[in-house]
Amino acid sequence: MIIVTGSKGFIGQNFLKALKDKEIKEVEKNDSWHFRQTFNDWNKVELILHQGAISHTTSTNLKALQHFNVEFSQWILQQAIKYQIPIKYASSASVYGHTLTDMNPLNYYAISKLTVDYWIQDHINEFSFIQAFRYFNVYGEGEENKGDQASPISKFTKQVKEDGKIKLFEGSDKFLRDFVFVDDVVDIVLNNDKPSGVYDLGTSNPTSFQEVGELIAKKYDGTIECIPFPEYLKDKYQKYTCAKKEWDYKFTTIKEYLQV
Repeated sequence: MIIVTGSKGFIGQNFLKALKDKEIKEVEKNDSWHFRQTFNDWNKVELILHQGAISHTTSTNLKALQHFNVEFSQWILQQAIKYQIPIKYASSASVYGHTLTDMNPLNYYAISKLTVDYWIQDHINEFSFIQAFRYFNVYGEGEENKGDQASPISKFTKQVKEDGKIKLFEGSDKFLRDFVFVDDVVDIVLNNDKPSGVYDLGTSNPTSFQEVGELIAKKYDGTIECIPFPEYLKDKYQKYTCAKKEWDYKFTTIKEYLQV
């Protein structure tokens, strides 16, 4: 049996597709308390994929972030230690903030992820096997339900299909992200041979929002409209993300994904 938390989410759904021949125990946010109180089949669990979290980077609900992102994560990590079950945990590149190597979280979501990263590092020798992956900007099919948390690739595609144009923040040529295809994320998480540790998971090849917008506009014969950068996002928006080069892997490029 494999436990998958966050199984209804964008990345979780892609893990389920990859594991369709396995026995899966799905755990969602709304039933996490019931799962904690009632689940007793730990001896049947071969792997925990802890992908669930409140992922809204603008969330200010500290109680919910503490409960789900920190306390539940620490609890399931403790079960992995207690029953010596391998576990793979979804962290986030948001822990870096505006830096590439130092920890400088810009929002409460990022702080919650960094809190758990530090807990893992403090207890890493107690696990039978633990890998935490700092996901960079994951994109792919199935983002439709993510709303404002969807990748620019998804948002721009939706805009151009509906309105024939893409809205870009002013200065989008200076905002670069390490966009990584969800199928590549799932493949690396499930099939890598690295030891226990905390790893960046991105392509190490960032692309500007401007370039992404231009590629999608070209594919769908759309136009681009520049709009002012929102005040509420200033100082809370990462300008540049780029994963440390950790993986000998041929990542899917945005051009390949879009087929342009």
